[in-house]
Amino acid sequence: MEYRNLGASGLRISELGLGSWLTHGGSVAEAASAELIHAAYAAGINFFDTANMYAKGAAEQILGRALRDYARSSYVIGTKVYFAMGDGPNDRGLSRKHIMEQCEASLRRLGTDYIDLYQCHRYDPRTPLEETLRAMDDLVTQGKVLYVGVSDWSAVQIGDALRLAKELNLDRIVSHQPQYNMFFRWIEPDVLPLCEREGIGQVLYSPLAQGVLSGKYKPASAPPADSRAADPNSNMHMGWLIREEHLRQVEQLRPIAARNGLTIPQLALAWNLRHRIVSSCIIGASRLGQIEENIRASGVKLSSEDLAEIETILANKPVPHAG
Repeated sequence: MEYRNLGASGLRISELGLGSWLTHGGSVAEAASAELIHAAYAAGINFFDTANMYAKGAAEQILGRALRDYARSSYVIGTKVYFAMGDGPNDRGLSRKHIMEQCEASLRRLGTDYIDLYQCHRYDPRTPLEETLRAMDDLVTQGKVLYVGVSDWSAVQIGDALRLAKELNLDRIVSHQPQYNMFFRWIEPDVLPLCEREGIGQVLYSPLAQGVLSGKYKPASAPPADSRAADPNSNMHMGWLIREEHLRQVEQLRPIAARNGLTIPQLALAWNLRHRIVSSCIIGASRLGQIEENIRASGVKLSSEDLAEIETILANKPVPHAG
């Protein structure tokens, strides 16, 4: 396993991190989740990503219990705040009240004294940005949070946060967690250039397009019975991804993967990691074999010829925004 700095910070995280959306407390039982977490740690993964709203807190609890076997200094926990955690009007968003209360709740569920990376799960247009940044800054000052990040923010929103933090001398965000993969490249025109200039590390989620880039799905064929696409509880966000066009493109990628001694998932992960500002790709796993396969993507460097051929197959490079 190779490690990269989280943006311009001094924090080193594994090129592949283990996520918990839809798995811990969801489709994977706790004993199996703990086994996966232990296997990931043994393989050199030191970054574990979760959120307060995953399985309504159960994912944090499962992760915290599994990681108690190891020295706290040896791993990095990233969790998030924004989505509703109750029915009350203040049980959601990025107000100071919600951030402070949810940080305490996440600390309890994780069984730890501090969160390494605390992330704003979405942008909150109903709360002044200054209020959100001051709350995060206070958590850093209190030692309850070490680094602050955001998830799925636009370039304008990230830029505003950086400018305001500088003006008010507040702790600066160090990371951005976007959805990014071969089929979803929205961050390339403006988010990536901004973050590269400003040293904001990208922590990618859904790098395998929710399993479409696993190679298990075939054109004109029903999904395997044991796959996410066949599970109505897990496939609610897959409709736009698991299209015939994408499945045909995956088949076209196989020769490139083969000549590099890679599987399709390993090729897709290496393609994501080609950006210098990408700090880590968050993988999901329901089986040990998925972790064992995916970690072999760490350290892989694709040639310029490989990247050009992939670009021709995908034919979806975003056009830079005007102005």
